[in-house]
Amino acid sequence: MKQGKTNVSLLHKNYLHSLTIEKRWVRFYQIVIFLLFFSSWEISSQKRWIDPLLFSSPSKIWDLFLEKLQDGSLMSNLGVTLTETIFGFILGTLLGTVLAALLWWSPMLSKIVDPYLVILNAMPKVALGPILIVALGPGYPSIIAMGAIISVIITTIVVYTSFKEVDPNYLKVLQTFGATRLQCFKEAILPASFPTIISTLKVNVGLSWVGVIVGEFLVSSRGLGYFIIYGFQVFNFTLVFLSLLVIAVVATIMYQLVELLEKKLIKE
Repeated sequence: MKQGKTNVSLLHKNYLHSLTIEKRWVRFYQIVIFLLFFSSWEISSQKRWIDPLLFSSPSKIWDLFLEKLQDGSLMSNLGVTLTETIFGFILGTLLGTVLAALLWWSPMLSKIVDPYLVILNAMPKVALGPILIVALGPGYPSIIAMGAIISVIITTIVVYTSFKEVDPNYLKVLQTFGATRLQCFKEAILPASFPTIISTLKVNVGLSWVGVIVGEFLVSSRGLGYFIIYGFQVFNFTLVFLSLLVIAVVATIMYQLVELLEKKLIKE
């Protein structure tokens, strides 16, 4: 018996060790790909295999990064875009989840609204940008609304589908004990849908950035979207690439934060 427990413990230890080794190899290959990409870009630009005016180079982007960091313009514009994105992200996710809850609550409402959701999901939300600007004015509200509207429909559809797919036996058990519809939602539907909601949050990180950057293209005189459009106007593509790389880094950090939230919720 004791020998059996020892073997199981050894197998578990070997399994954990293999996972650690695999994780290190994955990280190693990720770093190699990163270094290969940027070194190839730098060499290609210096050797003029690519047009350095159009594609710039990592060294030029780094120099501009330090320059913009020192004069404070990068952080101030990043702060503007990040604030708009976070508000758009939270607003889009909350509205989408509340709409999904309403649809689950009222089967009649879901039957009425379902075709409209499909139509709205197929509609290019970016085209609504000029209408939002006219309706809300050329300021933060229209940009935040743009960040939210691009994710709210897909959030509604995905979360509502998750609500519907919760095992009906959970509800039957709760209803047997006299639970109300609100209690069924709080105790069974919502907790069972947490993994889907978290996955939607991950998708919404990218969508919110897209919506806000498009909004800044249209109306803003500050933010990373403004940096990008200004860079195109004055043919400063180094500024464009710097803005894109900063967006990629910050969006990745937001994504990692959502993953931390996922680990916390799943663990609990």
